[in-house]
Amino acid sequence: MLLSLVVFWPLLVGVGLLAVPRLPDRAVRWLWVAASAVDLALVVAIWVGYRGHGIGYQTNLAWIPSVGVGYHVGVDGLSLPLLAMTAVLFLACAIYSLRQRTRVRGFAALFLFLETVSLGLFVSLDLILFFVFFDLSIVGMYFVIAGWGHGDRQRSALKFFLYTFLGSLALLLGFIGLYLSATPHTFDMVALTRAHPLTGLGGGLALLAIGLGLAIKTPTVPFHTWLPPAHTDAPAAGSAILAGVLLKMGTYGFVRIAMPMLPDSWRRYALVAVVIGVVSVVYGALVALAQRDFKRMIAYTSVNHMGYILLAVGAAGLLGSGAAARSLAVTGAVTQMVSHGLITGALFLLSGVLYQRGGSYAMDSYGGLATRTPRFAMLTAAAAFASLGLPGFSGFIAEFQVFAGSLGPVPVATAIAVLGILLTAALFLAALRRVFLGGYRAPRGATVTDLTAVEAVAIVPLMLLALLIGVLPRFLLDLIEPAARTAAELVAR
Repeated sequence: MLLSLVVFWPLLVGVGLLAVPRLPDRAVRWLWVAASAVDLALVVAIWVGYRGHGIGYQTNLAWIPSVGVGYHVGVDGLSLPLLAMTAVLFLACAIYSLRQRTRVRGFAALFLFLETVSLGLFVSLDLILFFVFFDLSIVGMYFVIAGWGHGDRQRSALKFFLYTFLGSLALLLGFIGLYLSATPHTFDMVALTRAHPLTGLGGGLALLAIGLGLAIKTPTVPFHTWLPPAHTDAPAAGSAILAGVLLKMGTYGFVRIAMPMLPDSWRRYALVAVVIGVVSVVYGALVALAQRDFKRMIAYTSVNHMGYILLAVGAAGLLGSGAAARSLAVTGAVTQMVSHGLITGALFLLSGVLYQRGGSYAMDSYGGLATRTPRFAMLTAAAAFASLGLPGFSGFIAEFQVFAGSLGPVPVATAIAVLGILLTAALFLAALRRVFLGGYRAPRGATVTDLTAVEAVAIVPLMLLALLIGVLPRFLLDLIEPAARTAAELVAR
C-alpha cells in the first residue's frame, strides 16, 4: 500500500489544511512544503526498492466490478521516472510559493490536490482510474488559473478547460472501444496489453479517439492554441506544473496506452504521428522566436519539445527500424518527458521572478539585468542552454536518443527536427540578449532585485538534477530501458 500512500498523502494533508480554519498562513505554507517533501521521500523509497523488471508495488482491488473497473496501481520503468519528476516539481513549487500571500490556504490545498491526481495518473493501471485522474487534473488547473492567475485569466482558464475537457471525452470513447473489444470485457490496462489487440476499422477509430484526447492534452499542432494563453495568465507555480507535469499526461498516454494496446493501428498510422511531431517541433520554435513576451515564448517551446516526443513514439511504430532503434526511441521519449519537466519547470518559475520584480513579461521592457541580478541571469542562462539541448544537461541525452532512434526509419523528418534545435538556440539567445545585456532598463517604478534564498532553493535543485542526468544518466536510463524495450516489443507484435 506504499504506492497508495504516495498518491493520497498530499490530498489528506490538503483536506487537513482546509479543516483547520484558524491555521496561520505561515503554518499553511510550511505544512505544504513538509507534505511535499515527505511525498518525495516516499517516492525515493519506492525507487530504491524497485527491482527494475515488470510492474512493482501493485495493488489491485475491485472498484466497480460490474463493468470490470478496478483500483489497479503499480509502477515500472515508464512511470516511476515521471512519478519522481512530479514529486520533485511539486516540492519546488511549494518552496517557491513560500512567498504566496493571496488566499494561501486554498492555493496550497489546490496544489496538494493536483499533486495527488498527477501521481495517481502515472501509477494507474486501469483505464477508468486513469481517466478519473486525467479529468480531475483539468478541474484543478482550471481553478489555479482562474483563481490566482493574472491578465485575462478567466478567459484563459475557460479556454483551457473546454479544449482539454473535449479531449478527455474523446479519450473516454476510445477507452470504451478497448473495453468492448476485450474478452472478457475489462478496463484493466495490463490485461488489455496482453489481450489480442483491436485491429482493422475498430482499432483505427479507437486510436483516433485516444490520439485526439492525448494530442489535445500534450498539446501538439494544431491542438495547441489553448496552451499559450493558459501559461501566460497562470501563476508561475501553476505554469510550472502545467508544463512540467500535466502535458506529460498526454505523452505518457501514447507510450502507456496507444502504442501497446493498439499496436496494429499504431504501426499503420505511425507516420502521421511523425509528421505531426515534426510540424510541432518546427512550428513551436518558429512561433516562439517571434514572441516578445518571455513567458509566452517559453510556452511555445513546450510545443516544440513535445514534438520531439511524438517524433520518437511515431518512429518506434515504423518496423523499418530494428528493435534496438525502436527501444532507443521510446527511451528517448521518456527521458525527454523527465528532462522537459525539470528544465521548463525551472524556466517558468524564473519567469515568475521576472514578473514579480517588474509586473511584466514583455522582454522589451527590460535590459541589462545581468549587472544588477547576476544570480538570476546566470540561472536563466543555464536553464535556456539546457532547454536547447546543450551537452552536459538532460536535454542533450534525451534529444540524442530521440534522433538516434528516429534517424533510421524517418531520416528526412529527423533532419528537419534537428533544425528545431538551431531555432531554439536562436530564440533563447535573443531573449537573453534583450533581458540581460546592454544598458539597464526596467518597467517604470520597478525595483529589480536578485534571486532571494527561497527562489534559489526552489529553482537550483531542478537545474542540478538536469545537470546530473546530463552527466551521469545511467541511474535513469537503467530504469527506463527495460520498460522501453518491452514497449517496443509490444508495438512490433
